[in-house]
Amino acid sequence: MTTLYRGMNRAALDAAYNNVEAIPDFPAVLADFQARSAGLYEQASCRRDLRYGDSPRERYDWIACGQPAAPTLVFIHGGYWQNCAKEDFAFIASGPLANGFNVVLAEYTLAPDASMTRIVGEIGRLLDHLGADRDALGTKGRPLVLCGHSAGGHLTAMYRGHPVVTSALPISALVDLEPISLSWLNDKLKLSAREIDEFSPLRHIGKGVPTMVAVGGAELPELVRQSDEYAAACASAGEAVELLHVPGCTHFSILETLARRDGCLAQALVTVAGR
Repeated sequence: MTTLYRGMNRAALDAAYNNVEAIPDFPAVLADFQARSAGLYEQASCRRDLRYGDSPRERYDWIACGQPAAPTLVFIHGGYWQNCAKEDFAFIASGPLANGFNVVLAEYTLAPDASMTRIVGEIGRLLDHLGADRDALGTKGRPLVLCGHSAGGHLTAMYRGHPVVTSALPISALVDLEPISLSWLNDKLKLSAREIDEFSPLRHIGKGVPTMVAVGGAELPELVRQSDEYAAACASAGEAVELLHVPGCTHFSILETLARRDGCLAQALVTVAGR
C-alpha cells in the first residue's frame, strides 16, 4: 500500500489515530463516564443548555462551585469533532469544582453536519458570549481557563490567544490536521486544504496565554508526538508553556486525573491558573 504520512500507509495511519480500538473496553468506559456524569448533574448546582448561538448544539452547561469571584474552567469535549456530547463528560467537573472553579461544559455542532470552519467558529462565539457575560453568570473580567480533550484540545489550542482566556490546558490535543485528513477520520470531516493549514495550531504559534500541554504516557504514539511537538513549538516561539506526560494514562483514563480533586490534571489546572 502507498505510504501516506511518516512512513505509514492508510491502514497504519487509521490505527495510529483510533483511540477507541487502542483500549479493550471502550463501551464500558464510556458507559461509566455517562453514569457518573448523570450523577454529577443531579448533585451539582447547574444551569443547563444555555444558548450561545442559533443552531441546536450551540449550547453549554454552567456548573457553579459556590465560591464568590471564582475562576471558570471551560471544558470542550472530544470525539474527533464527530462524536460524543458534553453530557458524556460532565463527570470531569468534580475535580475543578472541588478546587474552586466554576465549570462550563461546551457543546458544538459535529461533522458531517458542520465543517471544521464552522466548528472552530462556534467555539469562538461561545468565548465571546462568556466574555460578555450574556447569561449573568459573573464571568466578565474574571479568570477563564480554556481546556479540552482530544478534538477539544485542538479547539483549546486554536483559542489560547482569545482575549477572554487567561490560561489554557489542552489535553491529548490534535494540533496538526494533516494526518487526520489522510485517515478514516476525514470521511466525515472532509477537510479542505485551507482548513488543514489554517486550523492546525502547530503551524501557527501566535501570542497566547500560559499553557499546560498534557498527554497520557500510555497514549498512542501519534497523540504523544503531537503534544510533544506542539509544546516544543510554543517554547521555541517564546511562549509560556509546560509539557506534562501523565504516567500510565491512556487517552481516556487521563480524564480521571482531572475528575479527582488531587489528580494530576486537577492540580495542573490549579497551577496553570496561577491559584
